[in-house]
Amino acid sequence: MRRKQIILIVASTAIFFEALDIAVLNLAIPLMQQQFRLNAETIQWVQTVYVLFYGGFLVIGGKLSDTLGRKNIFMTGAGLFLLTSLGAGLSGNFISLTVFRALQGLAAAMVMPSALSIITNTFTEPAERNRSISIFSSFAAIGSGCGLALGGIVATYLGWQWIFFINVPVITAALTLAYHYIDKDVVDKKQQFPDIISSILLTLIIVLISYVVHYLPDFSKKYWLLLSCTAVIMAAWAIFKRRERTRSQPLIDLSLFRSTGTITGNIITILLGAFFLSYLFLLSLVLQQNMQFSAAHAGLLLFPFSIGSFLVSRYVVPALFKKLSVMQTGILGMCLMLAGALLLMTAILFDHSLPLILCSIACVTGSGMSVCYPSLTSLAIRDIPANQQGVAAGICTTSYFIGAGLGLSLLALGMQLLTSATNLVDHIPVSLIALFALAGVTWLIWVRKRIHE
Repeated sequence: MRRKQIILIVASTAIFFEALDIAVLNLAIPLMQQQFRLNAETIQWVQTVYVLFYGGFLVIGGKLSDTLGRKNIFMTGAGLFLLTSLGAGLSGNFISLTVFRALQGLAAAMVMPSALSIITNTFTEPAERNRSISIFSSFAAIGSGCGLALGGIVATYLGWQWIFFINVPVITAALTLAYHYIDKDVVDKKQQFPDIISSILLTLIIVLISYVVHYLPDFSKKYWLLLSCTAVIMAAWAIFKRRERTRSQPLIDLSLFRSTGTITGNIITILLGAFFLSYLFLLSLVLQQNMQFSAAHAGLLLFPFSIGSFLVSRYVVPALFKKLSVMQTGILGMCLMLAGALLLMTAILFDHSLPLILCSIACVTGSGMSVCYPSLTSLAIRDIPANQQGVAAGICTTSYFIGAGLGLSLLALGMQLLTSATNLVDHIPVSLIALFALAGVTWLIWVRKRIHE
């Protein structure tokens, strides 16, 4: 096998497991909830901290790979991901599991941009590079799709710990191959070191915002803690803004947000992240707690839609881009998301109608996500100069993960305030996440005339 092919396999395997680790957890959450005896609002922190740390450190992960060397950062991130996977699987309590999940998110933020950089610098011919990036991206999509089925099956028959242990042998093999086959980094020592402090401040801000939102219903009991967190958020934001203004190379170049298209693309991507992970979280609870499906049964039910998502990405989306504008495609995708939420809400009201639930899954995971994400990314970067489009795409990905974390916290807040004390999911939480999709559709229609297509 050629060296380039091995490098592509190594980078793609790494991103496969980064995507897998988000999806694989959804169907294992009810089993974790039972073991740790926690309510649904608390157990979601296992997912929330992962996506918030992933999103918060993603931009700095890309800049570190440019400064310290893509191979160095890839090896460090993959090694940390391996160790934190092992730690998460061995966790005997909820707090240690949450800490290891947060560190997993940090590791993923190092691996993803460095893996992409390795591919773009290994495959230098334009046609070869485009094909390699396409394969790399498809591995991420496959990982996300397989995670839903794999998580349910593994958690049912081996225990939820094994959704983390399965990472260990594969990442070990990837690290070994990366060490031997990826070229040694040539580091430009004149390049300015990126602003890690601003990245830490950004992550601290979004984690504390999520925490405050999550525990607002307990304000009378925890008001000193919540007020202290709010004060820290304000102070951290003031320091972050000052650093962004005064540094020659800020963490996030705010000049990128001059066009309505870029602003809209990132705002709707935040709403998409808030909707999609909240939807998967609720769907898992509906299937396993309301309908008494095993995690394996739920996973097998979702698996065909993962294949459908891949086929939509491969064949339908390119055809849509030829016939519709980016804005029209984005509106279509968010309408599919909204339809999926409304169908799930209707299914719950009508005695958990399985056909309606299947139609809901088809709208969201089978087609909506495949249509939404590329169109919103394209909208976010199309007005950006070519030499900054990579940074803009990274910011868009950050927006998605920040939205996912904040969305889960807002969902937890709504579930505490508006739903009953039982473990069953009613239609109210689903109506809350439908508001994320409705806001996205409304915003896109409102700004459509302002954006030149």
